[in-house]
Amino acid sequence: MPYGITQSDWDAAKQQARDIMVGRAKVRGMIPYSELTASITAAKFAPHDQRLFDLLGEISSAEDAEGRGMLSVLVVHKSGDMQPGPGFFELAGRLGRDTADILRCWITELHRVHAVWSTR
Repeated sequence: MPYGITQSDWDAAKQQARDIMVGRAKVRGMIPYSELTASITAAKFAPHDQRLFDLLGEISSAEDAEGRGMLSVLVVHKSGDMQPGPGFFELAGRLGRDTADILRCWITELHRVHAVWSTR
């Protein structure tokens, strides 16, 4: 497994991150990268860790394939633009989203994910 994390720890971290994001989506919330990383116990990630970005990408790709949208849309910068990082928008483009206007892309996806989870 890349990054020095065992497959079982990676899978556990991915499940923890997904559960945390789903919890936020159910209340139409968001979560800063730093808060998400502090909540994952199966593996340690820094808020600007490429491993975290890859983990979020795997989660969003799987969720999107199931028709639930890009769940990592909820993970945002704690300050500044308070939006997802550039990797989110790169993945969004690969998944067929229109990223010409990243603000519109983000808000559209955020509404999609909130709509799915707030009714479950």
